[in-house]
Amino acid sequence: MFLGTYLVSVTSGKRISIPSVFRENLGKELILSQWYEECLVLVGKSSLNTLLGRVTGDQRTIIEPIRKTEHFIFASSYEVVPDDQGRIVVPDRLVAYANLKDQVYFLGVGDRVEIWNKEIWEEREKEVAKDAASYIEDLAKRNEK
Repeated sequence: MFLGTYLVSVTSGKRISIPSVFRENLGKELILSQWYEECLVLVGKSSLNTLLGRVTGDQRTIIEPIRKTEHFIFASSYEVVPDDQGRIVVPDRLVAYANLKDQVYFLGVGDRVEIWNKEIWEEREKEVAKDAASYIEDLAKRNEK
């Protein structure tokens, strides 16, 4: 399980150092992809299909929303290999998509690691904190049905 929030610098070569607390659970073969809300997702290679299955509901019928989701995720996925210091190079396309600058946040989000532009995450974190109680209540009501 991935937990916590870590601020990391981006080098001029678009390299970022994966926080050590995440490295062992991620493994050596990693997939970096665009994700929702203009962030990136980093998972172990063996975990990508499981994660996509959670998003699409493990449906085997290829319907348009599933195809679009697969295109969104798989077509923007890159295999990345950390160097000896745990750094990965972020492809230009993903740097542009997530608007990565000098610093990024790594977020442990249960079964995945998300990478966010510093300013975007700080704004989102305030928004989420402000509305957290209503989100929890809405989810609880859905689960009661």
